[in-house]
Amino acid sequence: MTFTGVIGAVCMYPLRAIINVCVAMRIHPNTLTLIGVLINVAAAWALGFGRFMLAFVIMLIANIFDFIDGKVAHLLELQSEFGAFWDSTLDRFSDLALLTGLIFLYSKLGRSDYVMIAALTLIFSIMTSYARARAESLVAKCKVGFMERPERIVLFMIGALTNRMAGVLWVILVLSVLAVANRIYYTYLALNRRPMPSREGVTGLFTRALFWTDERATIPYDAWVIAILAFVWLTPPDWLGDPTASGPGLIGLIASRF
Repeated sequence: MTFTGVIGAVCMYPLRAIINVCVAMRIHPNTLTLIGVLINVAAAWALGFGRFMLAFVIMLIANIFDFIDGKVAHLLELQSEFGAFWDSTLDRFSDLALLTGLIFLYSKLGRSDYVMIAALTLIFSIMTSYARARAESLVAKCKVGFMERPERIVLFMIGALTNRMAGVLWVILVLSVLAVANRIYYTYLALNRRPMPSREGVTGLFTRALFWTDERATIPYDAWVIAILAFVWLTPPDWLGDPTASGPGLIGLIASRF
């Protein structure tokens, strides 16, 4: 079992209890979805005023609702096409709200550079979801690209908890651009009945990293997670021109010794 798999299994213990309570109370999953997005709007407000620790707590609560709605729908046998549409639509609203909160914060701080970075992150985050939805109207499945919504939300929470939001934005932006490119390329290959890129040999290692098709809780997934966390936590905020954090960071402290 990979370390991301272990974390997921540990987190499921309290979530199962919450799911059981919701099932016992017969709370409709669409209601849970709505509650989750409303709480995320409160998180966006906290981000907009630079209250990152409060935003982390609110996002943690909001995404409990976001995670359990599908499980509750399954257990109550209330799955429906409208429920899937409702969930997907409100997920996009949550994404937009959180990034809009950051845009508001950086505009107040007079940081037009990070206003642009947050705006581009917003665009490509939405395009990642749109590219998959549009592709799957043409091909059976288009689940390629690393940076999907669960990864974005977890990174937002990490950025808020550790005050490393600048590093998080750069990671989400770059990997969202790559995910959109992956989905466009995958759809092109599928529609034209062309073979997918080879995953063999040295070239295949680069293909696996840049044309992401692996599942979560696998060794390649763990490798990406470790690389992302290393960048976010070790890169000095001063190097990124972080509007809300400062200091040399661990890399800067090590470099100063040499």
